[in-house]
Amino acid sequence: MEIEYFCHQIKSMSSIVAIVGRPNVGKSTFFNRMIQKREAIVDAESGVTRDRHYGKSDWNGRAFTLIDTGGYVEGSDDIFQKEIDKQVNLAIDEADAIIFMVDVTDGVTGMDETVANLLRRSQKPIFLAINKVDNALRVDDTMEFYSLGFENLYSISSVNGSGSGELLDSLIQSLPKEQEREEDALPRFAVVGRPNAGKSSFINALIGEDRYIVTDIAGTTRDSIDTQYNRFGFDFNLVDTAGIRRKAKVKEDIEFYSVMRSVRAIEYSDVCLLVVDGTRGFDGQVQNIFWLAHRNNKGVVILINKWDLVEKDTNAVKAYEAKIKEEISPFVDVPIVFISSLSKQRIFKAVETAVDVYKNRSRRIPTKAFNNIMLPIIEKNPPPAYKGKFVKIKFCTQLPTPHPQFAFFCNLPQYIRDPYRRFLENKLREKYDFNGIPIQIFFRKK
Repeated sequence: MEIEYFCHQIKSMSSIVAIVGRPNVGKSTFFNRMIQKREAIVDAESGVTRDRHYGKSDWNGRAFTLIDTGGYVEGSDDIFQKEIDKQVNLAIDEADAIIFMVDVTDGVTGMDETVANLLRRSQKPIFLAINKVDNALRVDDTMEFYSLGFENLYSISSVNGSGSGELLDSLIQSLPKEQEREEDALPRFAVVGRPNAGKSSFINALIGEDRYIVTDIAGTTRDSIDTQYNRFGFDFNLVDTAGIRRKAKVKEDIEFYSVMRSVRAIEYSDVCLLVVDGTRGFDGQVQNIFWLAHRNNKGVVILINKWDLVEKDTNAVKAYEAKIKEEISPFVDVPIVFISSLSKQRIFKAVETAVDVYKNRSRRIPTKAFNNIMLPIIEKNPPPAYKGKFVKIKFCTQLPTPHPQFAFFCNLPQYIRDPYRRFLENKLREKYDFNGIPIQIFFRKK
């Protein structure tokens, strides 16, 4: 039963949930709580920019991608009201469900009513989250929000998490039924990265024609487009995604749409080819994209593009690799290929590497052979005693899931610490080729 549960978790494709609302109602605080990291900047000033506006979350075993659509900045080139309309319309178009957040301390405002009017015309499930209901005295103040016309109202506090459980219970029930990719479908390789890193140029170089528009203007590619690649013994779908920008840069409605499509393309891919502009380096936003692919358990190949334009010495490659691995630690078993889309330098090496990573992701280890390898290692290096308790691992197996997951059955799984989990992962990588692939290890009671 446990194995079936884990398989169900991994085979399903997650949905997209968008958080909408006017500035300074607590969207970022709620977002941080849901992804269990302090990623979005929280400030009393409205319109504060955030380095990351998408993240992976789950509730009761149901995973979904959460997108913070905040960032309606006062004083932008567009009229403020028009910008709200753009962002909310895009969230409605792409998301599977909407969390509409308001602030109980301000009551119903004109901007709340504008967003509500747009949402009422949609066919998407809408959940009105009345935030900052931190105490019983504010519960009565929530009554006026019924005037916005939504059936699903939830009093929550993003700060302390109260009320969130009821909201999330209803939210996951409204999400589309989880779908599994067909077994015989072609592998999907998503080409992702910041705008203007050379993603479209890379694909054009591979297929030998100008299939995609290439300019020096960041964000030229607006949508995710599939191209079947069938050359030199390779057969897969290549997906060119629009560049993912930092939220401070996402001002055009069409670019915001591209961001959401890129996130979905990552989720529905098998391997992500992360194209990095070698002249800019492996900066914070590139790392964000890397970790999004990692959290989605996708294979990853890092392509350092424009390598011909980088001033370098004989040790440049090693130094560049070392810096990247420092940033992505502890998941350092990732291939890095230095390419130039313009001169076609090592572009086919990049494809070969991606195919190898896909094969690694599909690797299946027979249970008997797996136990014959791992149990002697465990016997020689057992889990350290914890609180006077000794853990004995008796059996291990690979779960039948699309990416490598392993279950180790023992008497006291609750006493195994993270360092030992990392030890087992390192041994797994020593014995088997999982280059470019995240590995998940579970400990369960025998």
